[in-house]
Amino acid sequence: MPQELRHDVIQQIKDQKIEFIHLWFTDVLGFLKAFTMDVAELEMAMTEGMGFDGSSIQGFARIQESDMIAYPDPKTLKILPWRQSGQAVATMFCDIVHPDGTPYEADPRYVLKRQLERAAKMGYTFFVGPELEYYYFKDDRGTEVLDRGTYFDQTTRDLAVDLRKDTVRALKRFGIQVEYSHHEVGPSQHEIDLRYAEALNMADNVMTYRVVVKEVAQQNGVYASFMPKPMFGEAGSGMHVHQSLFKDGKNAFYDANDPFHLSAIAKSYIAGILAHARETCLITNQWVNSYKRLVSGYEAPVYICWAHRNRSALVRVPMYKPGKENATRVELRSPDPACNPYLAFAVMLAAGLDGIEQGLELAPDVTDDVYEMTQAERDLGGIGTLPGDLDEAIVEMEKSQMVREALGDQVFEYILRNKRAEWMNYHTRVTPYELEEYLPLL
Repeated sequence: MPQELRHDVIQQIKDQKIEFIHLWFTDVLGFLKAFTMDVAELEMAMTEGMGFDGSSIQGFARIQESDMIAYPDPKTLKILPWRQSGQAVATMFCDIVHPDGTPYEADPRYVLKRQLERAAKMGYTFFVGPELEYYYFKDDRGTEVLDRGTYFDQTTRDLAVDLRKDTVRALKRFGIQVEYSHHEVGPSQHEIDLRYAEALNMADNVMTYRVVVKEVAQQNGVYASFMPKPMFGEAGSGMHVHQSLFKDGKNAFYDANDPFHLSAIAKSYIAGILAHARETCLITNQWVNSYKRLVSGYEAPVYICWAHRNRSALVRVPMYKPGKENATRVELRSPDPACNPYLAFAVMLAAGLDGIEQGLELAPDVTDDVYEMTQAERDLGGIGTLPGDLDEAIVEMEKSQMVREALGDQVFEYILRNKRAEWMNYHTRVTPYELEEYLPLL
């Protein structure tokens, strides 16, 4: 770490009169972990790192090789937009390394960095802009909503609207750019869209976003949930991810001569996303509950195809606006906000780059509503489907050499073990539905 950068960070923290610093990192499943340290220890932490027991972290080291070191990334320094016990607190994301200083293979940040380096060797920089949806509930013990609004409703002044505004303010104070926010389709469902950024920075921002949404809700005595499908019969929560590649400062997805302004690179990238959609699904939609959202009829994509404006497709290409070449992008609509953003962005990029490297040809776009097609019509158009449940997604990823290489052996194998256990735990449960349906009959 450059001495000058380390000095600047330490000086900034002293100028802000900050007493404590949270050092953040993420486990393989996407849960935020943290050290809290006194400012007096910061210089040592930035020079030597902070040691911890990696065997206690989901997907990290085995007990016999448990020593890990967390190095704060000074470029990620942020001041929390709320005070804790009246005291200002700073945060920094960490990179996880072995005791010898080499990157730790199961650190999700490192997994994404490896794919970004792969893109860089091809001359590309990867940008993403996610749209995270979530619900507000009275508490975490049920699904009693705060409002009955629907898509883009301008509801009367109530707690849910104020919560969203307070969250946007907090994100802006955190230095995270927000494009806009609005009410979503479901009752008490909301969305705050982040302005696109380089993928590593954005993955950090997604982790921060989830903390801020929940923190603001908690401060107001309610609960915010990123559960993909919290309520039967209501819309699930997605994380549509807009993505683009830049080369030499220009958008590599833009082509002025194409009828839809989409370059050959963009078309092969989309083809790669579609070709690997089934095998990457376990990463972008990693929970049993994720597949309660991925069903026909609730705007969540199920069918593997692409379109220009058709929102029933898995991949959508937003309409080109004259003079907005840098905004040319593709939107993957299947991920949900409960994924690990580092791993999700990594497999998206890996799939797209594979499409480019192989020169995959893109099938024609779909102009009809895919949900209204018959199965015969979809078969004729070569339109496949995403996995129907977690078990099917496990089987698909297990066969994928592309995902294994993108994640690395340790993360790949851990996720398979963890998700098999989750599926078995779910699969063997007797649910309230079964008792209601069958106990009076059988």
